[in-house]
Amino acid sequence: MTEKKSQEQQDKDRFFEKLAELSGEMIEAHGKDFTMGALVLAARFIAEGKSFSELPQHH
Repeated sequence: MTEKKSQEQQDKDRFFEKLAELSGEMIEAHGKDFTMGALVLAARFIAEGKSFSELPQHH
């Protein structure tokens, strides 16, 4: 039995695909530890309701 995915599920799948691609690029460039740390930091910002524009800008 095949169920058609809802539009919401299709949208979530698309975001997971983007996240997987970005994570792969990050691992290639800087390794697993950096990538996990960055993702945990992002989750923390989301949980605390902080804006990503609050991240320090490195020039």
